[in-house]
Amino acid sequence: MSLKVTFPDGQIKEFAQAQTALEIAKSISSKLAKKALAAKIGVAGEEKIVDLALPLEGDLQLQILTFDDEEGKKVFWHSSAHIMAQAIKRLFPDTQFGIGPAIKEGFYYDVDSSHVFVPEDMEAIQQEMLKIAKENLPFQRQELPRAEALSFFTERGEGYKQILINDLPEDAVISTYTQGDFTDLCRGPHLPTTGLIKAAAVLSFAGAYWRGDAKNKMLQRIYAITFPDKKELDAYLFRIEEAKKRDHRKLGAELGLFTFVDEGPGFPIFLPNGIVLRNQLEAYWRELHTKAGYVEIRTPVILNRSLWERSGHWDHYKENMYFTQIDGEDYAIKPMNCPGGILAYKHNMHSYRELPMRVGEIGLVHRHELSGALHGLMRVRAFWQDDAHIFMLPEQIKQEIIGVINLIDTVYKQFGFSYYVELSTMPEDHAGDEAVWEEATQALREAMQSINMPYQLNEGDGAFYGPKLDFHLTDSIGRTWQCGTIQLDFVMPERFDMTYIGEDNQKHRPVMIHRTCFGSIERFIGILTEHYAGAFPLWLSPVQARILTITEHQNDYAQSVAEQLRGAGLRVETDLRNEKIGYKIREARNLKTPYILVIGAKEAEAGALAVRKRGSEESTVMPVADFIAQAEAEAKDRGQIF
Repeated sequence: MSLKVTFPDGQIKEFAQAQTALEIAKSISSKLAKKALAAKIGVAGEEKIVDLALPLEGDLQLQILTFDDEEGKKVFWHSSAHIMAQAIKRLFPDTQFGIGPAIKEGFYYDVDSSHVFVPEDMEAIQQEMLKIAKENLPFQRQELPRAEALSFFTERGEGYKQILINDLPEDAVISTYTQGDFTDLCRGPHLPTTGLIKAAAVLSFAGAYWRGDAKNKMLQRIYAITFPDKKELDAYLFRIEEAKKRDHRKLGAELGLFTFVDEGPGFPIFLPNGIVLRNQLEAYWRELHTKAGYVEIRTPVILNRSLWERSGHWDHYKENMYFTQIDGEDYAIKPMNCPGGILAYKHNMHSYRELPMRVGEIGLVHRHELSGALHGLMRVRAFWQDDAHIFMLPEQIKQEIIGVINLIDTVYKQFGFSYYVELSTMPEDHAGDEAVWEEATQALREAMQSINMPYQLNEGDGAFYGPKLDFHLTDSIGRTWQCGTIQLDFVMPERFDMTYIGEDNQKHRPVMIHRTCFGSIERFIGILTEHYAGAFPLWLSPVQARILTITEHQNDYAQSVAEQLRGAGLRVETDLRNEKIGYKIREARNLKTPYILVIGAKEAEAGALAVRKRGSEESTVMPVADFIAQAEAEAKDRGQIF
């Protein structure tokens, strides 16, 4: 049968007979064929990922997947999980296997073994995996009737595979993949051969209940990662080590930013240095929003149950909320600011001439997170959200979305972040009619297209009241974080009977945007701490300069200099201890101080300072007034020189 292939760039290629995806890749270029891992095909609007060896026929769309594609990485890492299982089976023959999926970075396999895995086993498993890779074993797919597959794994004592097969329908056709002496239950797809894996690292061991149920047996979970090039593995391991050094929980304690206590798990306590940092962030936020035409409000933390029922949070978000009773009535602690913002809008009647209204709120919200999900400032139970709600005419939607995108872009560029955008569409658990959802989703698409901003589609992950654009920023070591969001909402204005008086003197329904830039201020501080490794730019640094004296004879002069710097609005600390100057400098450097100002007898006599910038071993002697002018200009500019 003939084959007609449409490629992602729109080009079409026809073949007189069926071809495998690998053969098609070879017909395009030998380089592509060498990098090919799997194929994504589309037929009649439905897409699926298949093995390169699968014969293709008919009329279809085709994309050859490589390690540069997310789907390609998943195939690579899931195939690697099979290789790791094979290596473990060779080394520890009595091992049984649960599941071994690809994850965001790498993969894991849950195993049941009499051997208790310890760090010393990592090297042996890695070496056996690389040995299997060098054997260049083909991944061979086989399809079996359910009964035959069950018999196959029963004979091999694979109890967990039997459970998985028994969960499938009686008439199910079961697929297995074999490489060399190892066969695993799997629907695929997989790499053509094991030889594409060139580098491997076993990362860690953990415990995991079978199927995540504490009533089941505890298995051993082995995490690992592989790459098609050793340089990529080296870069990944470097990034992991960097991430450990940058851990915001460790730096937060060392720099006096915040702490957590047993009396309030998930409820951070901000210390003086942390308050300085967040005050600087909030001042920057207010300055930007004032320029962009926003006004600011503050709404109550606790509001009556009836409000949350009307908003839909009671039905769609109740399990994440905290509750209390006041005067015999049910109240909820707000998990989101939007219902309070709506009440503020409804306080007055509004004219179309007032719209759009851009209303900001840095509001405290509480959300019930499971204790196991808590993680420093990245996942907490109480946080301040830099919210804003825009109330507008339907014809203002595109203009306002573009305005918010530009504002978020300004914020992220200020901190040196790049980012990508995801469009999240209607979830199963949603409020409002599907037609309204489609209208809102299309409005977001059109706004993005009008400014030529690319986006990724995230089906079914919108808020329960509307589709959204999520901004995923990339930090200095390549990790991504979801922070900003723009949610377009036709549902809440209807539920709360929000109106404005139009040109025709009649009441009309406004449209609403929910949006954040930082997201959670707590989380953003955690991200910034790791992004900068605690070495914040001057304008954000809780302590901008430390004055160190060589002997106690310079203490009076040091105090007078500190007063001058504070008078100029700079944040300064003095170290007048009777310690060696080298020790003082090392300590100031460990505290990530932007400027270390050393005063000895010569500096005191000349009315000067020996100024050392963070990251430099050299110091420059300058008059106090010159340093103040330099530091003031740098802080005002919010520069990123470090």
